Order: sequence, then structure tokens, then C-alpha cells
Amino acid sequence: FEQFFAHVSPVSGMAYVLISHLDPSHASILTEILQRSTPLPVIEVVDQLQVEPDHVYVIPPNRDMAIFHRVLQLSVPEQPRGQRMPIDAFLRSLADDQGEQAIGIILSGTGTDGTQGLRAILGAGGIALVQEPASAKYAGMPESAINAGYATLVLAPEAMPEALLSGVRNLPPVEPKIAGSGINRILMQLRTVTGHDFSQYKKSTINRRIERRMSMHNIDNLEVYARYLKQHTEEIYKLFKELLINVTSFFRDPEAFIALKQDILPLLFADKPEDYVLRIWVSGCASGEEAYSIAILLREYMDETRIERKVLLYATDLDDDAINTARAGFYPPNIAQDIHPERLRQFFIQEKTGYRVKKSIREMVVFAVQNVIKDPPFTRLDLLSCRNLMIYLEPEVQSRLIPAFHYALKPGGVLFLSPSESIGNYPDLFKPLDRKWKFYRATGTFASTRAVMSGGLVWTRHPDAKVAEEVAPKVRITNFAELTKRVLLQFYAPASALTDEKGTLLYVHGDTGRYLRPAPGQATLNIIEMAREGLQLHLRNALQTAIDRNTNTLNHEVLLKSNDHFLPVIFSVRQLPGADHRQKLLLISFQDAPHPISDKRSKPITAGKVELLRVEELERELAYNKENLQATIEEQQASNEELKSTNEELQSTNEELQST
Repeated sequence: FEQFFAHVSPVSGMAYVLISHLDPSHASILTEILQRSTPLPVIEVVDQLQVEPDHVYVIPPNRDMAIFHRVLQLSVPEQPRGQRMPIDAFLRSLADDQGEQAIGIILSGTGTDGTQGLRAILGAGGIALVQEPASAKYAGMPESAINAGYATLVLAPEAMPEALLSGVRNLPPVEPKIAGSGINRILMQLRTVTGHDFSQYKKSTINRRIERRMSMHNIDNLEVYARYLKQHTEEIYKLFKELLINVTSFFRDPEAFIALKQDILPLLFADKPEDYVLRIWVSGCASGEEAYSIAILLREYMDETRIERKVLLYATDLDDDAINTARAGFYPPNIAQDIHPERLRQFFIQEKTGYRVKKSIREMVVFAVQNVIKDPPFTRLDLLSCRNLMIYLEPEVQSRLIPAFHYALKPGGVLFLSPSESIGNYPDLFKPLDRKWKFYRATGTFASTRAVMSGGLVWTRHPDAKVAEEVAPKVRITNFAELTKRVLLQFYAPASALTDEKGTLLYVHGDTGRYLRPAPGQATLNIIEMAREGLQLHLRNALQTAIDRNTNTLNHEVLLKSNDHFLPVIFSVRQLPGADHRQKLLLISFQDAPHPISDKRSKPITAGKVELLRVEELERELAYNKENLQATIEEQQASNEELKSTNEELQSTNEELQST
């Protein structure tokens, strides 16, 4: 704190609220210590204190604090010491109260307190500064925030005040026409690289988050930033993640989830036969908290009522990283602030660094990447939850999604929105069940089908229809023949084959019949399967080395069996220079190895020599197999995880195909 306030201007116009982990049984002298470092008035907070600019406010011991309409609210902590997250709690309330004007700063400290609070601030359009871990006495809190991706800037404490005043908050105004042109260029690059179109998102949200990325690079002109994106592809992905940040938590708006359990679930389960499958879709699930919250409520309801039904709960989001987090089902200790201790005990496993969703709840949910605007919806749904997604979209897109949601629901199915969202101009499609917590019941009308098909959503278009702004850029086709000839000239053009990284033949130069032959059985173009006896193992090893280690294999000699003879052969595997960086190409060259000639006839290799060479070859094979056994086991474990994810994706795709 002292390093920070020693560099704070006395007339910055900002108010500073300090939340620290204090001993609840001792009076704090932090106020007196800080007053020595700054000319700003330093005040220990009392309940209902109005926040004023250019003042410093310090939380008192054994109190939690929030802010509401710029007034600080104190309360007695409900949780015991060691389980409290006072920084998270205050930053969340700050995000709700101040929105885009909120700034969260995480300094030295242990644990993960503050990480989820920064997520809320970024979701509201605010700024998050984090102390450089190397300069922190305790790096736990800064590292947690940085690793979670919630740091706008990472700085030493003494550099933060200047950043707040000079760059982060004070971007110069941009002329509307120039802004529109620059924003469009940026959105076009985003769509080209990521495949996602943000032009239908609210301009205010898009502009603010682009400005936030610009401030991190000290860029104050949209055209300059557009050029910067073109030169730095990694920045496009960072901007993409910035645009996807939203606020979520377990049981967000607790009273809404109480209403869901007490009023809505009984309607959904009423009069359903024993073999009924309850179908639910959580759209815009982010990192999975809301989907798991609904799964927990369903499990509780079925246990309490002893009404057991099969549940298909689909949860989707645009952000593949968020979906991966949701699939892992592992969350930081901060979630204890949002989940009742009994639920935490019953449905989560506590691990060293957080909580993991129990298998029984995890298996209720199928996670998949999906774009609610572009991709077909899940259909025949009993419950559709889409909370705090439409608030980021333009009104025109919102009005197209509501009929799509009605189309996805069964007659009598329930739509669950956030308090800040509504069904708009479609009262004929939905009957309100709870106006406060935005539960709506789908009416039995086909009006939504007509509205959806004429509404312009991408998935409703005829497969052959083309829209100018969505035509994919043409993929440049690599001329394998020309690329191969250039390299072969450099290496004296031996018989060669060009393959992709999987070993599939793309081009053949010269006569390779001495080294390759059609594999028996089903036709294949895989060069390893086509290799003659004695060459397969070595060729597979060389290809794997080239792919995994980016290492060429040059002039490797092996004994190749041809008819009843063994012939020495030399082969090389080179990565192809100048190939498209997105596709790895390999050039495999073959030539006969030179051997001594005593007369006009080649001296045959003796049986003893053949046996010795064969023993050496078998020893090499054994060493190779031992070396790769552990790698194979690890790859199998990874494959099992990938298969589980793929299964979820296939279920999601199957649903989309049925919708289409």
C-alpha cells in the first residue's frame, strides 16, 4: 500500500478503498501507517459512509464491506476466519455499483482472494491492475489473477498510479466516422482469424473492450490498433478473449434459483412418465457455474421428491477455453462464498487448491462449443436458460433470438432469463410465470417457426445461400509439385515422396518401387504401411522425430528385404522449407547404399553377415519400443480424455443436426 500511495496524485479525482486480510481480534493501525505516505485523507470506514473523491478508505477489522450507490456498507462476517473472501465480495459489489468506472487492483497476498472479483469488474467493463509477482512479498494473489487471465496490466505498485492517470482511463475521443471505420477493420480481422463475427454485439461494449486492449499497448488511435492487429496475430486472440469475458457465479441471483426449485421444477416434472427424458439447455454457460447450479437443483429435487427421471442437460458457449474449464469441473476456493456449505460438502470434492464437481453432477452435463447466433439450437427442450447473454447483443439480434428460443422449447417449456432481460415484443410466444425472476412458459403456437425462418439467423438459411460478408476467405492451395521439385534439385533429386504429418502421400518423384509397394488389404496412401520389410519401423521413427522434435533424419542406413535378398538402403526425412506454417510437410528421399564391388558382379551379403545385421536391427527395435512404451501409455491416457470431450461434442452436433 505504501509503495502505491507514495506515487498517488492528491488531485486524481479517484477514491481509494483498501480491503486487506486483517486479524479480527486486534485493532488496525493501517490508517495511521498510510497517512504518513500520502497527503490524501485516510479514513477507517464506518457503516453508511459516503465515498468522496481523493480520499482513502480502510476496512475495519472483523467486517465485510460492500458499496451501494457510492455508500460503503459494513456487515459482520458470516464465515469463520480463513474461509472469508472479503476482496472478492467488495470487488463484485464495486462492479455492480460502478460498472465501467470500476477499477480493481490486486497487490501482494496469499491465496486466490480477488480473482473472481476482477472477473466481475472486467465483465462490467472496468479495469484490473495486478502487481508484478516478482515485486510482491507474497505472490499468491497476483499469480492467481494473472493465471486466470483477469489482469488488464501487470505492474509494480509504484507504476500503477501513473498508469491510472495517463493511459488506462484517459483515451482521447475519436471522431464517429473514423471510429466506425477503425472498429469495422478490427472486427473484420477478428472474424477472419477466429471465425466469429462480433458485429452484432453492442457497440458500447465492443468499443470499451477494444479501448482497454489499446490502452495496454499505449495506442490511442483505432486505425493504428487495426494495423497492430494485422502485424501481431496473438493480439487478435487476446482481444477475442477480452470480448468474451462475462460475469458468472454459482447460483447467481440466489432467489431466482430458489424460485426455479420451488415453482418451476414441479411444473416440469408434473405428469411425466417414468421413461421421460428431461431436456435442458444452458446457452452462454461460460465456465459452467450456472449449468452445474441447475444440475445440483435437479439432483436435490429428485432426491427430495423421490421422482427419478433421466436428464439431458446441454451447456454451450462460444469460448472453447471456458468450455474446457467447465468440463474439468474444478473451481477456486472462492466459490465457497456462493454455495451453501451443505451443498459444497454434498456435491463437491475439496482439493488442495480448490473444489472439484463430483462425478454424479459432472456426468449430468454435456458441454459443447456453440454460437447461439450462428448455430442451430437444441430442440424439444423442457427448460432453456439464457441469462446475461442477450444484454451484450444489439436489440435487433435479441428480437431474433426470442423466436428461436420458442422454436427450441416444447409447448409448455420454460425460458429462464436474467432480471435485466425480457421477451421483448413477443407476448404471444410466452406466458410469464415469474415476472421478477424472468421465467416464461412457451405457448403452443407455430408463430415462432415463421419468425425464425424469416428472421435472418445464419443457421436458418438455405445451405446454398451465400452472404457477402460471411464468405470464407479462399484457402491458398499449395502447389506440392513445384515445392517438391525445388527441394529435390537441391538434394540431387533421388527417388522421393512428399507426405503430410500423418504420412499420407501427396506427391511422388521418380521410381520409388524398390522401397515402397501397395500395402496388402484395403487400399491406402500411408507411406509407412507401403514401406517394404525392414524399412517400416525406421521410417515411422524418423517421421515421428520430425513431427515431435522438428529434427531431420539424414542418410539413415537400413537393410531392406527385396525378394529373398537384403539390400542396404539409405533414406532421409526432411521438413519441407517454405511450406504453409499451418501444415507440416515432409520429404522422404530414398537411394541405394554403396557397397564394395570385387568384380563386375556385386558381391552378395553372406548369411552370417545378414544374421548379424538382423540381430543389430532387432536390438534397435527393442530399444525403440522401450523408449516409446511410456509415451504410448501417456498418449492413451490423453486420448481417453479427448474421447470423452469428443463424445460430448458429438452429442451436441447430433442435436444441432436434428434442429437443422
